[in-house]
Amino acid sequence: MGRRSDRRAYDEQYEGERRGGSRYPDEQYPEPYQAAPGTGARKKRKGGFGSFLTTLLLVIAIGVFGYSAYKLYGYWREYRAGESEYSDLNKKYVQIEPAPETAPDGQTKAEGGKTGEGVILSDVRELETEATLPQKIEEAKKEEVEENGTAQILPEMYNPVDFRELQSINPEVIGWIRVGGAGISYPVAQTDNNDFYLHHTFKKEAVFSGCIFLNCDNSKYFTDQNTIIYGHNMKDGSMFASLRKFWEEKDAADNPYFWVFTPDFIYQYRIFSSSIVSKIGDPYRTRFLTEDFQSFIDTCKKASEVNWGDVSVTTKDRIVTLSTCTGDDNTRRIVQGKLQQVYVAKYRE
Repeated sequence: MGRRSDRRAYDEQYEGERRGGSRYPDEQYPEPYQAAPGTGARKKRKGGFGSFLTTLLLVIAIGVFGYSAYKLYGYWREYRAGESEYSDLNKKYVQIEPAPETAPDGQTKAEGGKTGEGVILSDVRELETEATLPQKIEEAKKEEVEENGTAQILPEMYNPVDFRELQSINPEVIGWIRVGGAGISYPVAQTDNNDFYLHHTFKKEAVFSGCIFLNCDNSKYFTDQNTIIYGHNMKDGSMFASLRKFWEEKDAADNPYFWVFTPDFIYQYRIFSSSIVSKIGDPYRTRFLTEDFQSFIDTCKKASEVNWGDVSVTTKDRIVTLSTCTGDDNTRRIVQGKLQQVYVAKYRE
């Protein structure tokens, strides 16, 4: 109590002298009241280790944020670059026309009989062809080929893909895939390994999203018992990410077909199974003994998580497996279709 009274008296004297004229030279006044030594009051010290540590942590936080923002921008730029490339390829080299509401005599509606989604099919003609043997492609357009006394006759279809231009961009192009129910439309490439196109686009630019590609061990003529096509499950919905629509959207399964266009033939596949499998399971085998193949088919149909109806699949059929990742490093999401129809590719002059 006494010390507070002393301070108040001192302050009043100080203020009064300042107003009434100072007895100190050069207008200098005593320093404001200071606590006496030993009373416990201290002046704050500037700087020190604590201040340095705070500044260091702030600098580190800003650096981490900046680096993260840079990486995110890089990923975003890659996504945009990849999708821009494929959008440009679709616009320039794929001409999809709406199928007529009523197909003329001798024609077939595209996309599994649905209209408005496929390509106009040409008049069905008697073509001299063996459906899946590439070495007979030239003969296929000239004369009938008999097998077991039966002539193999295929319809024609106008090919909507300009493979001549695509091959000038990338000679490793082997086809173009369209999955109508999932909104997928991409070129398909193949090289001598399954690593390159994981993170290189069709134009061979280093981009994380990569390119849809055919398994390096498969024939590019789709003659194997099981042909595998890979694509990333991108977070922006591109590549094979939209295959999950078959699980998530009930009406997606209303269109149970997908197409593979190649320079000489066009293949239509009927989906019969979609499931989550081990990344090293039988779905990644390409060839089987007959009895093993039937067991494989039965297992795939039973494992399907989507009802595709009663689709007959036998050991005489050829299967294509579309594969993408799930977010779990040990499993993959697959959609499988059996070869339904083969068309000979026809080009507009």
